[in-house]
Amino acid sequence: MAFGAIYNDYIKEIEERKALGLHPKPIDGAELLTDIIAQIQDAGNPHRADSVKFFIYNTLPGTTPAAAVKAVFLKEIILGNAVVEEITPAFAFELLSHMKGGKSIEVLLDLALGNDAATAKAAADVLKTQVFLYEADTDRLKAAYANGNAIAKEILESYAKAEFFTQLPEVQEEIKVVTYIAAEGDISTDLLSPGNQAHSRSDRELHGLCMMTPAQQQEIKDLQMQFPDASVMLIAEKGTMGVGSSRMSGVNNVALWTGKQASPYIPFVNIAPIVGGTNGISPIFLTTVDVTGGIGIDLKNWVKKHDADGNLVRNDKGEPVLEEVYSVATGTVLTINTKTKKLYNGDQELIDLSKSFTPQKLEFIKAGGSYAVVFGKKIQTFAAQTLGIEAPTVFAPSKEISIEGQGLTAVEKIFNRNAVGVTPGKRLYAGSDVRVKVNIVGSQDTTGLMTAQELESMAATVISPSVDGAYQSGCHTASVWDKKAQANIPKLMKFMNDFGVITARDPKGVYHSMTDVIHKVLNDITVDEWAIIIGGDSHTRMSKGVAFGADSGTVALALATGEASMPIPESVKVTFKGEMKEHMDFRDVVHATQLQMLQQFDGENVFQGRIIEVHIGTLLADQAFTFTDWTAEMKAKASICISQNDTLIESLEIAKSRIQIMIDKGMDNHNHVLQGLIDRANKRIEEIESGIKPALTPDENAKYYAEVVIDLDVIAEPMIADPDVNNEDVSKRYTHDTIRTISYYGGDKKVDLGFVGSCMVHKGDLKIVSQMLRNLEEQQGEVKFNAPLVVAAPTYNIIDELKAEGDWALLEKYSGFEFSDLLPKSTARTEYENMMYLERPGCNLCMGNQEKAAKGDTVMATSTRLFQGRVVEDSERKKGESLLASTPVVVLSAILGRIPNIEEYKAAVEGINLTKFSPSTKELVG
Repeated sequence: MAFGAIYNDYIKEIEERKALGLHPKPIDGAELLTDIIAQIQDAGNPHRADSVKFFIYNTLPGTTPAAAVKAVFLKEIILGNAVVEEITPAFAFELLSHMKGGKSIEVLLDLALGNDAATAKAAADVLKTQVFLYEADTDRLKAAYANGNAIAKEILESYAKAEFFTQLPEVQEEIKVVTYIAAEGDISTDLLSPGNQAHSRSDRELHGLCMMTPAQQQEIKDLQMQFPDASVMLIAEKGTMGVGSSRMSGVNNVALWTGKQASPYIPFVNIAPIVGGTNGISPIFLTTVDVTGGIGIDLKNWVKKHDADGNLVRNDKGEPVLEEVYSVATGTVLTINTKTKKLYNGDQELIDLSKSFTPQKLEFIKAGGSYAVVFGKKIQTFAAQTLGIEAPTVFAPSKEISIEGQGLTAVEKIFNRNAVGVTPGKRLYAGSDVRVKVNIVGSQDTTGLMTAQELESMAATVISPSVDGAYQSGCHTASVWDKKAQANIPKLMKFMNDFGVITARDPKGVYHSMTDVIHKVLNDITVDEWAIIIGGDSHTRMSKGVAFGADSGTVALALATGEASMPIPESVKVTFKGEMKEHMDFRDVVHATQLQMLQQFDGENVFQGRIIEVHIGTLLADQAFTFTDWTAEMKAKASICISQNDTLIESLEIAKSRIQIMIDKGMDNHNHVLQGLIDRANKRIEEIESGIKPALTPDENAKYYAEVVIDLDVIAEPMIADPDVNNEDVSKRYTHDTIRTISYYGGDKKVDLGFVGSCMVHKGDLKIVSQMLRNLEEQQGEVKFNAPLVVAAPTYNIIDELKAEGDWALLEKYSGFEFSDLLPKSTARTEYENMMYLERPGCNLCMGNQEKAAKGDTVMATSTRLFQGRVVEDSERKKGESLLASTPVVVLSAILGRIPNIEEYKAAVEGINLTKFSPSTKELVG
């Protein structure tokens, strides 16, 4: 492209963005910045003034191609080889200090280890503030120190003292906030960052326009004008903030509207948001808040009401009545004191905030986010080891809780095995705060571009060698290969493939594109139940190992360092008694677990923020995933399956066969990651069979926050999770906690669309669909759909297996549409006919970012999401409803066009092999 042409294209884009009220898009391309630098050096260029501003204020840092060009030009200015009136050598050093890593560190090292003493000293002073150094950088410092370089020694001594952290300003003692109630009830991250706007997440300013509504955005602005010395605190009144997913983009949006700019030279990267919820912050969302150095507060401003005798007061529905302890109505000015760790209204103390201001969280706030602390600890350790000294205690030590004579839960065992930098030989228990090795990492496609940005911002260029395996999916954008997907996904896949991640699409085009649901792939490539998994989605909840859904930044950190930092959560033990009835599906057990738990604990969700240790025993990993997946909706931190030895071995054999298929397709990389996973699986099977290391179990004397026993005998009807969209109490809508039997609906509630798909289904579910069609055909002579039925298999492997077993042919017989990888849909479907659609493997309707039901529809789905606007939006005449149920209920509802009664349901599933479950006959403890 001719000189200046790229810049002219940029100017055209700026004009287009102006029409939307947007500023120029941040620059990440080398070619554009090269044009801009040429214009800066041309004194008579009419674009020179704008070019200087773009260079200083609008170039993305880290390892972006633009950052590399910027760093090299700043070096030329410092050396006197280029003169720019607006950028003195001193200012050039300041700009380098804000570039966070990558080429900027290389330039600073060049200057610090060079021959000019004054320049070397200035470069060293900047380097002392930097923490995003990698092996290539530390190796240079180490070599220079070994060769007697005084500046290298000075830098290392500063690192060993962690002056990059100690010399930062202390956390403000009093933080004034003004409240803003964003919604009543649980606030889904879809409200903060809608799934249907996923394509714009990496364009932070543009994506910021989708948070909540324009009217609410204006209300926030008005509060900021009215209270200029206060931060706006977004609140979930009578609910939990940030349920549903980690949604880094949601936290980014909150920070963009209510936080503060991270650096004057980095556009639209804001930090330090403050959020609160009556029932606190969803665990996965709170991790994301920590990434940005923000504050999450459990307000506890509504509590259960008791009468004079101390008895719980209930309403006419038998639900506990809540009473307000103190008001957080919009516009209330409060004070957070970070020293006393209290929340105040004037002089009145409201609540204790100790959990919001642990020593570790205070460090994140001081450093402007958790990344800087993680990297800072690593760089301090490196410097001390290089100097041969003991690192002074600067950071809060890992919190190590040890309890004499008490056994370990399953999650405590896993954390003990994977803990890094803790006291040798010390047994750690829940509440301990530790660094852990991460074994498996997953990045999904709608957050992947942000993960790539985060990796660039922390100057990472290659996956940590300590990670056993990592996968980049294409499932969240599988439904429609539109212009947005075509622009974003190939770029993402190339970045991740180059980084060392196994990718769903091959940038070289060697293997077939895979749109398999990420959680299914991660569940297969997890070949050790002692593993720790981090994934960029709240449903990263494997049935082997312990998996934590995470924001795009925590995923990036795990990929770059192979580590994560977190407290060991408390656990709730779930066991089963009784026997499943023949006509029930395991999905009904999953819903009944939530219902029975709430009944046993007077409406208190004991799962929230904790590990659910489910003693699944006899259920294979594919089927058990239905339970662990739903634990995101139970608001649990994560889940662990306790399996019998033979069950675990069979699950590992299935995982091996599926990994081999990936290898056969050509998906392994030069590090032979996938083959390494098969080798690990073989080793684990050998350990179990030999008795050297049986399947993971808790100790007999382990201690739990609570124990829940689910009675299978009382589960007599299919269970439906209902969004209860018309509940008079707004806080009770869209909670996943309203679980009803099908009899509740009287056999006459209209269903407009059925959906069998998402991560909640497995191969058995697709077989159930075909078996039901065969059953109903035999009973009625034909099958007629009175509502559309959308069917999306989770993986291509499942389709191949169904074809081999004959089920797919029956599905094809009844389908009016079957996906084609050669001719993928280029636009989302807006109208549905009363027939079955066989859609491409992937998330489909569950994501709500591409396909949706018609506005105002009542959808019966196997999905996990019933949030407002996710699967279906409201229309002017009617609220959209996404009711969640088992596969047989969904299929029959689509055929009938309504929710069936129990007799119709029993007849339709007669003789069908539903997902069976039998509790273990022995207690699973070690």
